[in-house]
Amino acid sequence: MPALRRIALVLFVAVAGLLAGLWFARQQEPTPLVLEHATLFPAPRALPGFELLDHAGRPFRPERLAGRWSILFFGFTQCPDVCPSTLAALAAARRELADLPPAQQPAVVLVSVDPARDTPERLAGYVRFFDESFTGVTGEPAALAALTRELGVAVLVGEADENGQYTIDHTATLFLVNPEGALAAVFGTPHSPDGIAHDYRLILARSAGEDW
Repeated sequence: MPALRRIALVLFVAVAGLLAGLWFARQQEPTPLVLEHATLFPAPRALPGFELLDHAGRPFRPERLAGRWSILFFGFTQCPDVCPSTLAALAAARRELADLPPAQQPAVVLVSVDPARDTPERLAGYVRFFDESFTGVTGEPAALAALTRELGVAVLVGEADENGQYTIDHTATLFLVNPEGALAAVFGTPHSPDGIAHDYRLILARSAGEDW
């Protein structure tokens, strides 16, 4: 075989091998998820430690979030609009996800940003109005402040009126925690039942290794 043909053949084989390797690598890359409102993190993020109480007065620590998917929402029981509408959307989203195995249906946790007024008893009645499975969480002001600060949840307490009543402005983001107890995604506003259910199904499928 003439030298030029031999060199050309070697180059052809090398280039073909490189292109095949690139093609194979491209096939291994996950298809980007088309999410409506959620942002999926490239790698789950560890949650900060915290020591709170649920609406039954039981300790609520990070390990309570392990073993299943959970959605955390920060709000308060006297919120006039954002909190009830968001919890109603989450309750409707859970109904849309009722066809999933129970272990794959997301738990919903309302973390109060108003510990002065939101006792466990008050939270119990409030969250159960939306869904019997929902959990309300409160705790010491310092512990709640540390958690909201670590997660980047903005909380602004307004001035009290002559009756001692006040409102609170707060971040309305939903935080999705995976079964390993790590933060996997966040859902931005506006929150709709269809949007939450749609994005949750895609994230769940991706976590199971399915290529959507």
